[in-house]
Amino acid sequence: MAGSILGTEVRRLEDPEILLGKGIYVGDITQDGMAYVAFTRSTVAHGTITSIDTSEAEGMPGVLKVYTAQNLGVEPFELVFPVAKPLARPPLADGRVKFVGEAVAAVVATSPGEAADAAETIFADIEPLPSVTDIEKATADDAPVILEALGKNVVTGYYDPTDPLDDAEVVVKARLLNQRVAAAPMEAQGVLAVPPKDGEPLTVYASSQGAHWVKGMIQGAFGLADDQVRVITPQVGGAFGAKFSLPHEGAVAIKAAMDLGRPVQWIETRSENFTGMPHGRAQLQWVEMGFKKDGTVTGLRCHVIGDGGAYGGFGGGLFGSTKMMAQGVYNIPKIAFSAAFVLTNTTQTGAFRGAGRPEATALLERLMDMGAAELAMDPVEIRRKNFIPPFTEPMSTIVGAPYDSGDYAKPLEKALEVAGYDELRAEQAERRRRGDRVQLGIGVSAYVEITAGLGPSEWGSVTVEDDGSATMRVGTASHGQGHHTAFAMLVSEQLGIPVEQVKLVHNDTREVPQGFGTGGSRSLQVGGNAVRNAAVEVLARAKRLAAEKLEANADDIVVTDDGGLGVAGVPGQSVGWAELAALAKRDGGEPLEWAGVWDGPGPSFPFGAHVSVVEVDLDTGRVTPRRHVAVDDCGRILNPMLVRGQQHGGIAQGLAQSLFEEVVYDEDGNPVTVALGDYGVPSAADLPEFTAINTETPAPGNPIGAKGIGESGTIGATPAVHSAVIDAISYLGVRHIDMPCTPEKVWRAVAQAEAGEKAQIWSDPPAFFTGLDQVRATEPGGAEAVQA
Repeated sequence: MAGSILGTEVRRLEDPEILLGKGIYVGDITQDGMAYVAFTRSTVAHGTITSIDTSEAEGMPGVLKVYTAQNLGVEPFELVFPVAKPLARPPLADGRVKFVGEAVAAVVATSPGEAADAAETIFADIEPLPSVTDIEKATADDAPVILEALGKNVVTGYYDPTDPLDDAEVVVKARLLNQRVAAAPMEAQGVLAVPPKDGEPLTVYASSQGAHWVKGMIQGAFGLADDQVRVITPQVGGAFGAKFSLPHEGAVAIKAAMDLGRPVQWIETRSENFTGMPHGRAQLQWVEMGFKKDGTVTGLRCHVIGDGGAYGGFGGGLFGSTKMMAQGVYNIPKIAFSAAFVLTNTTQTGAFRGAGRPEATALLERLMDMGAAELAMDPVEIRRKNFIPPFTEPMSTIVGAPYDSGDYAKPLEKALEVAGYDELRAEQAERRRRGDRVQLGIGVSAYVEITAGLGPSEWGSVTVEDDGSATMRVGTASHGQGHHTAFAMLVSEQLGIPVEQVKLVHNDTREVPQGFGTGGSRSLQVGGNAVRNAAVEVLARAKRLAAEKLEANADDIVVTDDGGLGVAGVPGQSVGWAELAALAKRDGGEPLEWAGVWDGPGPSFPFGAHVSVVEVDLDTGRVTPRRHVAVDDCGRILNPMLVRGQQHGGIAQGLAQSLFEEVVYDEDGNPVTVALGDYGVPSAADLPEFTAINTETPAPGNPIGAKGIGESGTIGATPAVHSAVIDAISYLGVRHIDMPCTPEKVWRAVAQAEAGEKAQIWSDPPAFFTGLDQVRATEPGGAEAVQA
């Protein structure tokens, strides 16, 4: 066979359908007799529902059904990765509302406009109650209690009383906010429910990254058997971790479809998406790092609060991932990590690109920069001094992360070289000498993260069709990453069938009997290996068939340059895949296929380094990104073009969190950022040049040697850009600015520093930490037990 296809830039097989407008999303699907659901939502952050008047809506044109909690008949349920049963949320608010945007009533009508118009006429009389949206204030003894069943807002947590700073000569400390952000996918959430008919099960089309998760949630909510539900996720316009679950509004659409015996569709509006889709991050950190005077790290202490929102979405417990990655790329001999999961009167939180790991890198990189400033060291030198040495055999960190392989200095040195670090520092010094009012900032970050931590196994199959093409089936779910292209390359590598003749079937629970879905950058190293393994098994059987046909030994059969199977060293003797498929089914034999579960060895640990260059206008606070260099190591690279695409997308989101994005609530719990005009999603005009390159340190635990790349760009970029902004004004004495580094925040920091005032960047962590019981926490969603 000719040279390997792996490692080459194969163009995405997915793109023609999308670019030509032929891709079908949930909102594009129509059914005969389809009805539409719209919601009346709470405008109060916390309150008691005294009455809901639906009378006007019930008499409006086109209205088929009006629901409140009293007549819906669907039990409360939690999001994917449940936390604790008391946190289950009703699809429609029952007795009390807990955040602005919570659905209190639903209208089903024959057109979207009729449904929306009728929903606007419903009046919910809500008696306001005190609310709390601040993470720290929610832990106070006198804070309004959001969930009466718990009697407090601290759901769970643990406290580590040890002192990791007892031998430090210098200690730096800061109170850091990893702000709440919105996933803001191009396509909002959507569900189309088609009731059972003509022997078909309930069929639900959902914009989701995990069809089997959604199916399981539907079964649980409605008491349905496995063969009574089918879930299909067509094209998905982005997810970023926020589309694993069945939306509670989707459960209403399903109930309406079953009640009315007709298809019912719900498509989320953009404002509903900002107030209803699970948010990400929302983590408050009190962090301290000890050093010797030569820059050697002696220990790390963290107190972390995760905000789960009003119903305790699992994002509040993602401090488990933060703890797992708290050592990062550094030799830190002692770590004490205390954490708590709290409730606030806000939208639930869940995963967002990185899910707990960016928060770990952000705190480490801020502390390393602060340590460098305190010790008058270059930020690069302090990192070099503390890197874990290169290793090729698995090792375990002191917090239990089973790192597989790493060479953490290598990508940093490459990033510095490409960025021209020394020249940048010289330009920065010259600007400072001249007293320029536009200063240069250089930010450096180094990171390691965990991928494929959400389950090491996946189902996959490969079938050779009668025409000689191949069909792959896999339990992962694509929402833009390029799975079809990557998986087809793996099949083509084994079988020699051109990638254009390899079809991907996924996102359908009838076609794929089981699957975990996509999250935590698991798809290639788990789903890809499942498909590859199936192709290996198919090839083994095909070799036996070819050997029989060609009267040769199966060990002598090879894939030929023309894509068939032949005898090694005997040109002209080969058999094509169409003939092999026919031979397999001869005399009633089974099709030429293999299906099964591939069990992986566990997670992998990609790593890398980023350098960000920005300009800061001291008079306006405006930050202008100028350049970003990313060197990410994701193990063996299958398709460099797909890797660059993931890097670019991740960098954009990391930069956006550093500079622009934040979900904001006012003191009364009203969301301020409810539209794209309010929320800082950057356009291409806001972004600098990206230089995305790679080093390759193969993962020892899987045949492909791949590590995840989907979240690396976000994890490395966020602290690099953040550090660059602070670096630009650090000569004034500024040590920290909370993200996002908006012009107002930067301007205030400059004005305060130039006035000779010292900013307050530390406050003692809340006293409640010392009273937390040690309870079990699980990845990725946090607590298994409610605090005693």
